[in-house]
Amino acid sequence: MKKLILLILGLTLATTLFAVEAATLVPAGNRNAEQPDIPGASSRRTQATNTTFQAKYRKVYALLQNDADLRGKIKKAAAAYGIDPLHIVGALVGEHTYNVDAYDRLQTYYVKAISYLSSKLSFAYDGEDITDFVQRPEFKKCAGMSDSYDLWECREQVWNHSFRGKSVGGESFPDDRFGATFFQPYYAGQTFGLGQLNPLTALQMSDLVHKVSGLPKLDVADPNSVYKTIMDPDLTLPYVAATIRKSIDAYKSIAGFDISGNPGLTATLYNVGNPEQRAYALKAENDKRRAAGEPVKLPEENYYGWLVNDKLPELKALF
Repeated sequence: MKKLILLILGLTLATTLFAVEAATLVPAGNRNAEQPDIPGASSRRTQATNTTFQAKYRKVYALLQNDADLRGKIKKAAAAYGIDPLHIVGALVGEHTYNVDAYDRLQTYYVKAISYLSSKLSFAYDGEDITDFVQRPEFKKCAGMSDSYDLWECREQVWNHSFRGKSVGGESFPDDRFGATFFQPYYAGQTFGLGQLNPLTALQMSDLVHKVSGLPKLDVADPNSVYKTIMDPDLTLPYVAATIRKSIDAYKSIAGFDISGNPGLTATLYNVGNPEQRAYALKAENDKRRAAGEPVKLPEENYYGWLVNDKLPELKALF
């Protein structure tokens, strides 16, 4: 029995080492010589506020540069999840350059958090609460999943396959994301706080953050606590770090790429979401390339990640 246990441990270690060795380290920097196209929606939002992307970048950079306490919080969160703080910085810079304006002081984020939570929130669509919706028989296969990430990933897949853009039992459902349909009490597509997280991402990361940072697990039946977590900088940074950690792990274990040295790639995945699906798609493409004797395709940054890598020397100087 002892020999069998040692054999199993040895095989497990060998498999782990092989997986580590098999992962291709993605070099630092951008794969694209020029910045990929910026979506029109981002440009329109920026024009509507009479500002520029460069001005928004300088504003979030100034927030990071002038607030040593914030930089300390970022370093602490990064260390807890075993990532370089530049990955968190990259996510924050990208969000506040292309999606929202940064506030001048960290304190403003705390004030905003309080103002948003003054009313009772709900996660629902067309009068049906999410807690009731996921009891439908289509979600039965997800019932046995205990990890929050697996559970909400499963529920999102069920939504995409069984409800999105379809009519079920005489009820029509929108052709839109699960998060935009059920998890936006204010208006569709909205994200919040310093990390611009959406509620669905926070719910997915709840167990990992509870395990690593000791924060209470989130309860979908208590939307106000979910939003408090997203809006409070002290609570949201561990969720940002956990989200990035998941992306790094997904690309390493699924696609065979180590992206831990490229903040532009983790920023890209933070922006577009669904890292596991994208890792599987990249793996499938590279399997075809190998079969055809073609060179593999490395992960590539989008417009958002391109800026992060382009500004990396300046961002590194913050730490």
